[in-house]
Amino acid sequence: MFAELSDKLSAALGKLRGRGVLTEEAVQAGLEELRRVLLEADVGYDVARQFTDRVAEKAVGLPALKSVAPGQQLVKFVHEELVHLLGEQQAPIRFASVPPTVVFLVGLQGSGKTTTAAKLARRLTLEQKAAFLVAADVYRPAAIDQLVELAGRVKVGVHAEKDTQDVVGIVRRGLEAAKHARARTVLVDTAGRLAIDEAMMEELRRLKAAVTPHEILLIADGMTGQDAVRIAQGFHDALGLTGVVLTKMDGDARGGAALSIYVTTRAPIKYIGVGEGLDAIEPFRPERIAGRMLQMGDVLTLVEKAEATLDKAQAEKLARKATSKKGMDLEDFLTAMREMQKLGPLESLMGMLPGVNRQMMQAVKQTDPKQLKHVEAIVLSMTPAERKNPDLLNGARRARIAKGSGRSVQEVNRLVKQFAEMGKFMKGMKGMRGMPTFPRGAM
Repeated sequence: MFAELSDKLSAALGKLRGRGVLTEEAVQAGLEELRRVLLEADVGYDVARQFTDRVAEKAVGLPALKSVAPGQQLVKFVHEELVHLLGEQQAPIRFASVPPTVVFLVGLQGSGKTTTAAKLARRLTLEQKAAFLVAADVYRPAAIDQLVELAGRVKVGVHAEKDTQDVVGIVRRGLEAAKHARARTVLVDTAGRLAIDEAMMEELRRLKAAVTPHEILLIADGMTGQDAVRIAQGFHDALGLTGVVLTKMDGDARGGAALSIYVTTRAPIKYIGVGEGLDAIEPFRPERIAGRMLQMGDVLTLVEKAEATLDKAQAEKLARKATSKKGMDLEDFLTAMREMQKLGPLESLMGMLPGVNRQMMQAVKQTDPKQLKHVEAIVLSMTPAERKNPDLLNGARRARIAKGSGRSVQEVNRLVKQFAEMGKFMKGMKGMRGMPTFPRGAM
C-alpha cells in the first residue's frame, strides 16, 4: 500500500533527514521535491501546493533542539501535514441511537461495492453491530446473486428481490426484514453505472428522500487516482456523502486519491480495502496511514490485528517456551507458523513495520507462497520424537524426511539450521511476550 509514494517521499526527505543545519535553500529544494513527488502520485496541484506551503511555514526559522536534528523536525512537520490532508482523525460510522443504522453504499460499477458490502457486514457483526444486507442493484442481476452468495459466506442476513425494479420498495421491505432479524446495521448495496449520469443520481436522490439513511458511503477504486477524487466530488454534490471507502489499496496505488479526497470533499475516508479476502478491510486512521507513507511503520495496527486474530493463550504459551531455558521444539514451531498465517499475507504485515521500503516489499512478493507449505510438509514428515528433539536428526533420518515430504535434503538441513539459530535468538530476547516467531527464511 502506497509503496511507490512511500519510497519517493522517504527519498526526498532522506536528503534532509540527517542534516545538522537546514538552510532556507535546502528546505525550499526539499519542498519542491516533495511537491513533485505528490504531483506524480496523482495528488491535485492545489492540494500539493497547500501541503508544501504549510510545511514551509512551520520550517521557516526552525529552532535547533538539542535532542532533535532539524532534518528530523522537518520530517515531523511533513507527517503532521500528511495527517491533516488525510482527515486528522479516524471517522467511524455514526450509529443511530435507535437501531437499525441505515448505510447506503454508492459508487460506479467495478469499484468493489458489492464485495465491500460483505466485508463491512462481516466486520460490523464481529464488532457487535449485527449487520444485514439489502440488494438494491436491480439492473445487474449478477450483483444480487453475488450479494446473496457473499452474505452466506459472512453469515449475515440478506434481503433480495429479482422480480421488481422498485428500488424504494425493495429497500423499505429490506428494512422491515432487518428489524425482524434484530439487525443493528443495514447496508444497502445500490446500483452503479460505468460513469456518473443523471438517471443514477436521480434514483439515489429519490431513495435517500424515501429512506433517510444515517450514512452515505462512496465506494471508490483507490487505483484510479484523480478520477476517484472527481467521482467523489460528483457523488458528494448530488447526495452529500458522509464518508468514503477506498478499495484495492493493497496494490501499488500511487496514493493521490487518499491524499486528495478529504481536502476536496471534506468527506472523511472511513475504511480501506487491503486485499481480496472478506476480512481484508481496515478502519482508516490518518495518523497511522501517514506513518506508513513515511516508512515509520504502523505497529499499533499490527498489534491490534494480532490481538484480534491470534489465540492469546496459545501465543503466550509459545512465547514462554521460546524464551525458556529449553526453548521451542519443532512441534511448537509448527503451531507458531500456523498461528502467524492467520494474520494474512506476509506482504501486508511487512508494510506495517518501520523502515520497510519498496525493494524489501518486492523481495517479499517474489517469495514463493508455497514455501510455507514446503516447510510444513518437512516438519510433518518428522516423528513426534524428532520434532521434540531435533538433535536426533542424523543423516539417515534427514534423508527419510526429505523423501517423505517431497523436498530435498538440503531444504531439510536449511530448516533445521535456521530453527537452531532462531532458538538462540529467542533465548536472548527473554522477557518479551506476545507473538510467535518464524525462523529467518522460512517464509
